Amino acid sequence: MRLDEYAEHDATALAELVASGAVEAAELAALAIAGCERVNGRLGAVVAADDDPAERARAAADGPFRGVPTMLKDLFHGDPGRLSEAGSRLAAGWVVQGETEFVRRLRACGLVPLGRTTTSEFGVMGTTETVAAGPTCSPWSDQHMAGGSSGGAAAAVGAGIVPVGSGTDGGGSIRIPASACGVVGLKPSRGRVSWAPLAGDPLLGWAVQFVLTRSVRDAAACLDVLAGGVAGDPAPLPAPQRPFAEAAAAEPGRLRIACCFQPWSADDPDDQVVAACRATAELLEGLGHELVEASPRFSWEAFLEAMTTVWSATTAQLVDGFAAAAGREPGPDTLELPTLRMVEHGRSVSGAQLLSAVDVAGGIGRVMAAFFAGHDLLLTPTLGALPARLGIYDPEQELEPRDLFSSWARLESFLPVFNATGQPAISLPLHMSEEGLPIGMQLVGRAGAEATLLSVGGQLEQALPWAGRVPPLHVSHAG
Repeated sequence: MRLDEYAEHDATALAELVASGAVEAAELAALAIAGCERVNGRLGAVVAADDDPAERARAAADGPFRGVPTMLKDLFHGDPGRLSEAGSRLAAGWVVQGETEFVRRLRACGLVPLGRTTTSEFGVMGTTETVAAGPTCSPWSDQHMAGGSSGGAAAAVGAGIVPVGSGTDGGGSIRIPASACGVVGLKPSRGRVSWAPLAGDPLLGWAVQFVLTRSVRDAAACLDVLAGGVAGDPAPLPAPQRPFAEAAAAEPGRLRIACCFQPWSADDPDDQVVAACRATAELLEGLGHELVEASPRFSWEAFLEAMTTVWSATTAQLVDGFAAAAGREPGPDTLELPTLRMVEHGRSVSGAQLLSAVDVAGGIGRVMAAFFAGHDLLLTPTLGALPARLGIYDPEQELEPRDLFSSWARLESFLPVFNATGQPAISLPLHMSEEGLPIGMQLVGRAGAEATLLSVGGQLEQALPWAGRVPPLHVSHAG
């Protein structure tokens, strides 16, 4: 198999080839590493690739994705014996000691981890440009960000290195890079994918973990094998009535879908992004759905304050705990300045302030529940503007956490509220800008309604397919 042939297939198709004997798992692993060597010098998506890919492939479990290559986000990924450096000088050389349930299930389904993908420092920023590992660009432009914090995973999937890459999302960190890199990014509902035994509810329940993929059917099939709670999980969701893969292939019926174009931060959206969202609404209407312009109403300023409190307090707890375990001091020599300021602010947050932030998030959750009682889905742009150019984020910039989050609000304000409410959301790579940059569209559902998102996502993928789009930085033609 040639590299261009390998990169044409999604994970489901590659697994079918392995199962039929048409290709061996070791060959796919070798192709993934060859693709990484071809593009990663410009892409900056992979921190380190394995030097024994064939051996790892031969040891793959006999699951539905047996032999399909993947890579793990370099942020507390839970693969024992492998480095996990969190995009930070503070974590340099840290080796994972214990396996997480997520990695156990990932291996059990047959996926083969072959390396680590880049992340923003401790997952804080919505762009992946670190002092420790350098910048990660979009496969569509070496001058534009891949997004963050799962930027390396999205770039690796978009560039054809692997068809599936693991990611986490505490404020948009799967959906931002999915949009910037032109791939599928599903943020599952809170409680759908277990964090055991690493944590109960990281980021006070705002953070989830899953994968980025090339196709909706891969997202659905991966959710089938990665979802499900374990004993002791804080709030596991019940199993779906049918496999998510079946839902993705099924017609959803006529749905009432709200569409919203205006960022909740009140920033002006990009004209091309608004046009793409309107085109998506018209497409959904043509598919038989009822479309209405409507938006849930909540105070962005109150939410921004709550987000700053939650993120700062939990980042301080995470970084200080890690520093103590690693025997290093958080400071300007080990942390980027915005991260350090967030840690310092987080240390000053009182218990009362943190509980008040939780109450704000809970209030917005009730607003959303009432809104979704009258709407099956909400359509928004994933990002309010086109992906930012590399270099806009400055790791030495003196910004307090609230100002940092506010400075990215025009781009990202459609996203973190659904981390606070725990609802599922998916970014689909439906459109392209005049400059050749991908424009993702976000669909949001009721809590636990991933099946509906995947069913409509499958409809849109058939109506406006993206599989044939090949970015400039791609394993099939990069020199």
